[in-house]
Amino acid sequence: MPHYLPLSRVARLVGQPRSVIQRMIHDGALSTFDGLVDMQELLRVFPDVKWEEEGDYKRVEEIKEKAFAKRIRDRVLPDKEVLAERLFEMGKEFAAAKSLLLHYDTIFRFLADKLADVADTGGEATRQAVAEVKQWLKREMEAAPEEADRAEALLAQESVMRIMSATVTVQPSGHEFFVEGNDTVLEAALRAGIPLNYGCSNGNCGECRARLVSGQVKKVHPHDFTLAEADKANGDFLMCSYTPVTDIVIEAGVAGADDIPQQNIPAKVKAVEVINEQVAALHLLAPRSQRLRFLAGQYVTLSADGAEGDYYVASCPCEDRHIELHIRRDSRPFARKVFESLGKEDPVRIQGPHGHFVMKLDSRRSVVFVAWGDAFAPIKSLIQHAMSLEVAEAMYLYWIADGLGHYQDNLCRAWADAYDNFFYHPLSQDGGADVVAEAILNQHGDLARTDLYAAGPTALIRALEAGALARGLSPLGWHGEIVD
Repeated sequence: MPHYLPLSRVARLVGQPRSVIQRMIHDGALSTFDGLVDMQELLRVFPDVKWEEEGDYKRVEEIKEKAFAKRIRDRVLPDKEVLAERLFEMGKEFAAAKSLLLHYDTIFRFLADKLADVADTGGEATRQAVAEVKQWLKREMEAAPEEADRAEALLAQESVMRIMSATVTVQPSGHEFFVEGNDTVLEAALRAGIPLNYGCSNGNCGECRARLVSGQVKKVHPHDFTLAEADKANGDFLMCSYTPVTDIVIEAGVAGADDIPQQNIPAKVKAVEVINEQVAALHLLAPRSQRLRFLAGQYVTLSADGAEGDYYVASCPCEDRHIELHIRRDSRPFARKVFESLGKEDPVRIQGPHGHFVMKLDSRRSVVFVAWGDAFAPIKSLIQHAMSLEVAEAMYLYWIADGLGHYQDNLCRAWADAYDNFFYHPLSQDGGADVVAEAILNQHGDLARTDLYAAGPTALIRALEAGALARGLSPLGWHGEIVD
């Protein structure tokens, strides 16, 4: 009886990013059935993986968490009622498997009796043939199946994963993510970098309504929004109030840049991190009931005590309420405010988001990121978003330093250390935009299977666009943002 696994769980079991698994499927090295991988196929393709040895994988995951600048959250067990229901569901699967084995045992006993009847009524040749068949059946039943030990270890580890977390598959986009601990479907989706549609996130507006296609969910937070009985019968539920008990498939909308409403949010300063004399990282914290909805690569308008300015968000939407922005020391009123008087707990108003320089969520190609100076802020956000999605085949960062320098160089090097498919190239602006653009493009002879995201001055963007298209980049793979 086949045992199928979703791609996200396969990636965790073998200690590989999803992008690697997807590439193997694309190349025909790994077969799937309706997007799922059979356990025997997994054993065949990964003969050297020892499922019980997780130490190195866990260590790498911890490095990635730190390099990714995500909060290191406790890996707690699910709510006791959710845990009990997951164990109950697994118990039902075990009971069904045991019942099937008992049924097979009855069939084999019936077959043995029929063979004995045939032997009694037949001649010597018939008795000899029946004896050979019975001996063969006995050998096969007593013999341990090939890969039995590894299959048993795989099933045991996968069972633990299913107790600790559940996989959510989103239709029609095809995105997958895990729900761990006591997270709701919405919280887990946002942490995974998948911008599902939502509004208040606390059960009042109904904007996060989704339809349950398969699986089981449980209500873990109350909500004031009322669903009609017909909607409930259709499988509708609020993602901000429910968590999965089993792996689930849902129908839900994924937000684009034009789908996110303009917001006006009162935030507070968490920290003003002066990185060097010319740039500071401003860390803001949005209120629990009013987190900022935005997509990686967008910018917002900040204001404090009458000082105002537009700045790109440098953090990932997956970082919950934390918002990071890079402030260059210049003559703008808000920049002067940051460097001269803004302090912890001071109020800052956020308006936005603005812009369409955002991640193409359905792409599975390699990604080239190019940033000039403090245009690194939107690129940083996009990189972290790509990392959270785990779908890019490879990521290349080219950061061209102006007078600010590579002010978060250690972070970029940490990414390169933690991710096998991330490559960091710090560059200088010597020679000008045309020379730098040519040097970057010369590292990528064929860009046909690549997406390129670039943020910087007009001259750089124009040179990169023309050169990249000449090297086979699809117009749909070009994403440029002029930041003068």
